[in-house]
Amino acid sequence: MSANSFLAALLINPATILTVGAALAALLPDSRAGLRRPFALVFLAFSAVELARLGLGDYGALTLFGAPATMIRLDPLSRIFAVVFHIAAGLNIVYAWHDRSRMTVFASLAYPAAAIGGVLAGDLVTLFVWWEMTAVISALLVFASGTRASFTAGMRYLAIQILSGVLLLGGVALLFAETHSFAFGPIPLRDGAGDIRLSALLVFLGFGVKSAFPLLHNWVQDAYPKSTISGTIVLSIFTTKLAVYALARSFAGEPSLLWIGAIMTLFPIFFALIENDLRKVLCYSINNQVGFMVVGVGVGTASAVNGAVGYAFCNIIFESLLFMAVGAAMYRTGTSKATELGGLYRTMPLTMIFCLIGALSISAFPLFAGFVTKGLIIDGVAEQRHFWIWLALLFASAGVLEHAGIKIPYFTFFAHDSGKRPKEAPPMMLLAMTVSAILCVGIGIYPKPLYALLPYQSAIADYAPYSLYHILEQSQLLLWAVLAFALLVLFRLYPPEVPSTNLDTDWFWRVPGRRMLAWAAGVAQALWGFAWGVFTRRLDRFIARVYAVHGPEGSLARSWPIGFMALATAIVLGLALVLAFISKLISNT
Repeated sequence: MSANSFLAALLINPATILTVGAALAALLPDSRAGLRRPFALVFLAFSAVELARLGLGDYGALTLFGAPATMIRLDPLSRIFAVVFHIAAGLNIVYAWHDRSRMTVFASLAYPAAAIGGVLAGDLVTLFVWWEMTAVISALLVFASGTRASFTAGMRYLAIQILSGVLLLGGVALLFAETHSFAFGPIPLRDGAGDIRLSALLVFLGFGVKSAFPLLHNWVQDAYPKSTISGTIVLSIFTTKLAVYALARSFAGEPSLLWIGAIMTLFPIFFALIENDLRKVLCYSINNQVGFMVVGVGVGTASAVNGAVGYAFCNIIFESLLFMAVGAAMYRTGTSKATELGGLYRTMPLTMIFCLIGALSISAFPLFAGFVTKGLIIDGVAEQRHFWIWLALLFASAGVLEHAGIKIPYFTFFAHDSGKRPKEAPPMMLLAMTVSAILCVGIGIYPKPLYALLPYQSAIADYAPYSLYHILEQSQLLLWAVLAFALLVLFRLYPPEVPSTNLDTDWFWRVPGRRMLAWAAGVAQALWGFAWGVFTRRLDRFIARVYAVHGPEGSLARSWPIGFMALATAIVLGLALVLAFISKLISNT
């Protein structure tokens, strides 16, 4: 591929357009800071137009190490993620209109750009480049608040994201050694004998870290709430959904994803119920929601993958709406703690309505976005007769209503009266929430445009989300969950909101993990001291011996008698004569 062709392919990439726009917006002088976000919106529009203009197909074919690669692959699976990433980026730019700092404006556009580049990547090398860009640029959003806590959380976040890239790179290198291909497509985790392939396992774990698999999930709760109000919203969208796309592309139908996803849907519920920081509650909700998507990918059927992808699309919108509502309350009150909020419906009624719409959507109430896609996942699990996984998803669906559908709006706007009477959210925040709410309701009432974007059209053609069975199944589940919440509150059994710090499984890393690290450091220091001592003692003895021979009083420094030198010369000459004689004999024979 020529340099001109490569440059042409780079310039038509929507991700490149957004990255350039992010850089130019950040370079605007402080005297023009008010133009940064409008400037970012203009480039986002250019990128969206270019995405629509390209159409389905492959672009930017090149050769890497003798293997074919593709810079851009636009097919139904990548297109739906690219579309929703554009929508989310636009909503977040509008929501944070008041934030004009260089770092946040740059990261708020460059981070979605890298995620879009990742979903459009046609080979694993291109994916890796954008994958690492998401890691580095998203860390800027964690650092953006400028506190000591955000710095330490950002460094931990960056370390875990770089680890994901290292695992991916190692897997790509091993895959290339095995197959001589960089193809970004289905990657069997096991070989023909049923043994796990190391190359595929490394790629799987690289995707798993970014998906926040259990025990690898703590970076979400640790880093996201430490960012700025708008930064947390941006962070909540792209990283985990890029990972879901990668799993759907490469590991659809992998059985282990069923159990991993089921665990992801379950464990966050309990921690979210006792968490006081409502932004952190929503971070647990991210783990829970991604778990549903991972299960859909694990089922692997066309219908289930449609459900996972469609649910990812809707989740980006309604989860963002919930983060926006809590962020607006935090913007006006200075806190997101449940113990310090409550009663805000009196002066923030519009924000309260938008929060309720987001809550109804994430809880999958009929006529809202979550309902028309979550059913595809649950039906896919039932059709494949995964009974225990199906049961776990039903329980998790009720849990979603408890911690995100009820707890978030209840403790933010109702519950006890905090006495705070803040103003309604700023107009641009309200505008972003209005559009998000319209999408949540619009998709729920009329899902056909969304269904038209799903990757497997044959599997969605006959699907009826509003069948009597689906409505009754979900309505019963939701009603029992509401009743359970009401009874728990009535009998004062609901976990009280108290100021606290919950580490969940992060405790293993921070308490015994830190102690083990300190112990390992002590052992390493002791071993190093011992090894260094042995080395220095042997070195001292060696130097002493050398000095004894070569020193001023050593044997080589003494005067040698002339007779000894004459004898040595005679011996050397004798050896030369013997060797010459032997050589002559050999040549004659």
